Amino acid sequence: MSRALFVIDVQNDFTEGGALGVDGGAAVAAGVTELLSRHRGEYDLVVASRDWHSAENDNGGHFAVDAEPDFVDTWPPHCVAGTDGAEYHPALDTELVDVHIRKGQGVPAYSIFEGTDDAGDTISEVLTSHGVTDIDMVGIATDYCVRASTLDALEHGQHVRVFTDLIAGVADASSAAALAELGHAGAEIAESTVLDEAGR
Repeated sequence: MSRALFVIDVQNDFTEGGALGVDGGAAVAAGVTELLSRHRGEYDLVVASRDWHSAENDNGGHFAVDAEPDFVDTWPPHCVAGTDGAEYHPALDTELVDVHIRKGQGVPAYSIFEGTDDAGDTISEVLTSHGVTDIDMVGIATDYCVRASTLDALEHGQHVRVFTDLIAGVADASSAAALAELGHAGAEIAESTVLDEAGR
């Protein structure tokens, strides 16, 4: 059994003060670093994703240009490649990350499975090459990119745990609905304290 930690989109634009900041985002960044400081050895692979949108276009309709964003399918510009908003939140210790995935380069992308690493490999290829069978999921936002990434991981055949103390969502109702959906789809909904209680 090989276990990975997926850190989804813990970026400045998705944390407090950012273009699409969510409440609790900075706490997620700090909490993930704390988790890894205590349990890094229990993960064979740590993967972090980032939205990395193009500045030259509307990213396949993802950015609202000619109308107000609906905050469902269209959004204000965010996480534009090379800007401070696209960088990881400073409380996230990226020295503890093995693989960096960029997604949404000119197109809408919510799931980590839609991105590639620096070598151009998909996350599916990375997981296969490392023999990963189990994934713990943390990050932002519960009701969008964490949800999409978890569903795709389950589809990929992984056993997935979502740590509810290390995620933050856009809205309470949609985040609760997302967690219910993920549980129904086969994900284990837990808190990261399970690592303290029983190790892996």
